[in-house]
Amino acid sequence: MTLGLILIAVALFVMLAIYLKAKNGVKLARQKGHTGDDLNAFGYKQELRRDMGGFSNFAISFSVISILTGGVTLFGFGFNQGGPAIMGMGWPIVVIFVLFLSAAIAELTSAIPTSGAIYHWASILGNPGYGWFSAWFNMIGQVTIVAGIDYGCAGFASSLLFENPTKSETLLVYAIILLSHASLNHVGIRIVSKLNDVSAFYHLIGVGLIIGALIYFGPTQDVSYLFDTSFSTVADNSTPYWFAFIVGLLQAQWTITGYDASAHTSEETVDAKVRAPWGVFSSVVISGIFGFIMLALVTMSIKDPAAVAAAGGNAFIVAIEQSMGGVFGKVILWMVTFAMWFCGLSGVTSASRMIYAFSRDKGLPLSNLWGKVSEKFRTPANAIWITVLLAFLCGLLDNVYAVVTALTVIGLHSSYLIPLFLKLRAQMKGVWTKEDNGPWSLGNWSVFVNVVAIAWVLFLDVLFCIAPNDVKVTEQFTIHYATGKAFAVLFVILIVMYATRARKHFKGPHLGTFKVINDRINSGHTSVESSGQLERG
Repeated sequence: MTLGLILIAVALFVMLAIYLKAKNGVKLARQKGHTGDDLNAFGYKQELRRDMGGFSNFAISFSVISILTGGVTLFGFGFNQGGPAIMGMGWPIVVIFVLFLSAAIAELTSAIPTSGAIYHWASILGNPGYGWFSAWFNMIGQVTIVAGIDYGCAGFASSLLFENPTKSETLLVYAIILLSHASLNHVGIRIVSKLNDVSAFYHLIGVGLIIGALIYFGPTQDVSYLFDTSFSTVADNSTPYWFAFIVGLLQAQWTITGYDASAHTSEETVDAKVRAPWGVFSSVVISGIFGFIMLALVTMSIKDPAAVAAAGGNAFIVAIEQSMGGVFGKVILWMVTFAMWFCGLSGVTSASRMIYAFSRDKGLPLSNLWGKVSEKFRTPANAIWITVLLAFLCGLLDNVYAVVTALTVIGLHSSYLIPLFLKLRAQMKGVWTKEDNGPWSLGNWSVFVNVVAIAWVLFLDVLFCIAPNDVKVTEQFTIHYATGKAFAVLFVILIVMYATRARKHFKGPHLGTFKVINDRINSGHTSVESSGQLERG
């Protein structure tokens, strides 16, 4: 119990320390007038409508994270792996490291605010090859996160609509949910932005209602139960508890993922150099705090741990019904399902912007099609529809939910790893200077924050590639260690695609005024040395 309380205290300390450091950086930048969001610096025409405020930018990341989605749909997975300690200690562990990671991403969002986000950062800090791979990894993560969110939503909705839903019924609900998200995103950023604002309040109110209801009905267990490491249906003689526990971190890690959505909507955000990075970081802070409180109370309300564990994907439903009874429990579950719907809506927004930005630079097959903007609605319409189509295909096989969610974590975090590593390399060489930072900056903490963020991403990639999970393709054929094998296949395909075509033909994004930074980084000279050479030339 002592260790758990220490972890919670450390998480709160890291939140506060980074917040104060970044706030001071923004204050100093405001005083110097170093803010703004001129897309012309990148050599692009402003095609997307820029009228998203700071709260709306935060709301989209907060909605993509959606503690009422990841924490709920993977509740049974986490509980089976590591028992109640996954909520009491696993959640704070993940929050601590994601705070470092989101802060590192927020710094880059402030310095280079475009829809391409990770892809543009990697291209500027490295070369088109780095940008190409980061874009593909990010798209894998973005599409699978939409699939994970909306398929989870369909699973909950189907269980509430049908007594024993079939695969066909679940897929039908899944298709309807995806169609609704695509249609709304097609119509325009204004309506999606308003719905994201509603979503943020809905999530906060929803979590508050669940917390209030659980307190009213009274927790069954005391606080010490949150740190109990004696329960696991996975741990045995061949699988030690500690390994089952760290695999169970997927629940928290998949939940607190997708906060780069605020970066992907930079081109539609006013004062993006300040508001977009705050959207990235604050969405993690708020989700970390309220997610922990909610999951802690749900866990402490469990009356029959064996029944919850046996429920698998419906474990959260069983836990709520054990605590509140059938009727009130169903009301809460419908509320959670609508929260998942909001989450999926934001996921489609983020994924489509990444596809649009990459296609704008001819990085995808049929780029002219996916990079087209609707003249009427000024949205990347075709990118939106290909996003939901690919997401639907991800849900066709059985038993793929853990694989899809793990691929989200690996894909997104691999994409983050590339620009973070490149920035750290540039910082260590002295070719990324203070002048290159945006107003949202951690100053002399930046290198340490980047090192911790990179270490965490490497840990996650290795963990979820070796984590055991099976996908039954037919009665006779099952894929063991499916996540690692799926990612390996995708990686090999990307290498072949890059070697045979992209290496010669892909030119990367427009760098605009950032070409100066790119040249300096690739030449290995500091800004002072570079200017001296120019004068001599």
